[in-house]
Amino acid sequence: MKDFIDFGSHRIDYSIKFSDRKTLGITVNPELEVIVKSPENISKEIIKKKIKNKAPWIIKQQSYFLSFQPRSVKKKYVSGETHLYLGRQYRLKLTLSKTSEVKYKGRFIEIFTPKKANAEELMLQWYKTRAKVKFSEIAEPLIQRFKKYNVEPNGMYIQNMAKRWGSCTPKGKIILNPELIKAPKACIEYVIIHELCHLIYHNHTKKFFDLQDKEMPDWRKWKSKLENLLA
Repeated sequence: MKDFIDFGSHRIDYSIKFSDRKTLGITVNPELEVIVKSPENISKEIIKKKIKNKAPWIIKQQSYFLSFQPRSVKKKYVSGETHLYLGRQYRLKLTLSKTSEVKYKGRFIEIFTPKKANAEELMLQWYKTRAKVKFSEIAEPLIQRFKKYNVEPNGMYIQNMAKRWGSCTPKGKIILNPELIKAPKACIEYVIIHELCHLIYHNHTKKFFDLQDKEMPDWRKWKSKLENLLA
């Protein structure tokens, strides 16, 4: 069942799932969805009142998760266009060639290709290849650091995600968005540390944020940088 409330200038849509539970719970997931788990004997009016009471918290949670959603900016992949790599701007240069290759030197990223139409595919594949290498390099010392908590990820993977920079599965697998390769190293460290903290605390509780503060005291700075640069 779906419903919504208006709270100031915000409209909060939510889904209601009834069960034989005794208490009413409200969660916000990384896809910004608001889910209400309610006992079967609770009326829609009471649920609506609970949502209104929790509205500031719901909006805060949605805003937090929104910072993990990559910005969708359509590039043309033509010479002269600027592209990010590890937080630095590079000028794109297309060169017609019999072979397909991507190189970066100085302040340029050069795409060699027989057809200019292939530039986007080559660039995205290059980003993904670089992400696999750099994410592993950046993550390794952080993974070693978290072993003091007796946790270790069950593998690290690269996967395109429309709405998230990273995720941690219930089985301890950490997944990172290759788009992160465009951000500065410290932003990547922030996302990895965030997911490593989830190996210990699955939800965004006070203990979760206390641990994140301990392991990366300036994480808010790099979270903000990531939001302003890519999100």
